Amino acid sequence: MSMDVVMLTKNSEVILDECLDSLYQSFPVKNLIIVDGLSTDQTLRILSKYPRVNIFSHRGTRAQAREYGIQQVSTEWFLYLDSDVILCKDWYRHIEPELKDGVGAVWGIIYEPIPNMRSKTILKHFNYVYRLAFKIRGGCHDMMVRTKLVRDIKIPDRLHAYEDQFIMDWIQRKGHEVCISDLAYCQHKRPLSDWHWRGLVKNSTAEFKGMVYTKKFKYFLLYPSFLLFAVLQFVGKYKVKR
Repeated sequence: MSMDVVMLTKNSEVILDECLDSLYQSFPVKNLIIVDGLSTDQTLRILSKYPRVNIFSHRGTRAQAREYGIQQVSTEWFLYLDSDVILCKDWYRHIEPELKDGVGAVWGIIYEPIPNMRSKTILKHFNYVYRLAFKIRGGCHDMMVRTKLVRDIKIPDRLHAYEDQFIMDWIQRKGHEVCISDLAYCQHKRPLSDWHWRGLVKNSTAEFKGMVYTKKFKYFLLYPSFLLFAVLQFVGKYKVKR
């Protein structure tokens, strides 16, 4: 059974080819619904190479784009997929058993590569942190969603971050479970610009505003781990460059 996929894009050319290759190899795509924030790079050209792609231009916050994407879905379940992740082999085969009665969404765990990192202890630590992070604030990196539960969702327009947390809470308030898969996962490959100080400030500002709006202040307890992760990214990329 094929299913729709909703993806938000905006100047996503860096990882997009790898992302889409992994999607079409490991997921039964009915329609790939693209909500594009007026990209000016090669994003649209890359998308044109793939089948069953429907592109909708949209200017607005991430919350508005998420909601607009839902309105285009025609299948019982759909996949939210970020444009900077790579799905594991057989992603859907791993997650299909989780799509049970009473379940409203299933998230595949993310792994973020750290250059030159060989310590299994540190990698396990971040795996644990990402699971905690999802339980607090959700995540749409690679998440299956039961469509009928979110068809009427009204995500606050101001949420350019934490809109995924709002979606998770919405589903749970309707009496359905949001699960984390033990087998399905994706690799999160953020663009280098995210690790530049301007990118870090921009992303942190959006995160903080979302935290205040949703009152998920305990997420702040994970910030020391995220700071360590950012430092390891800087150090690792510097060593690779040299």
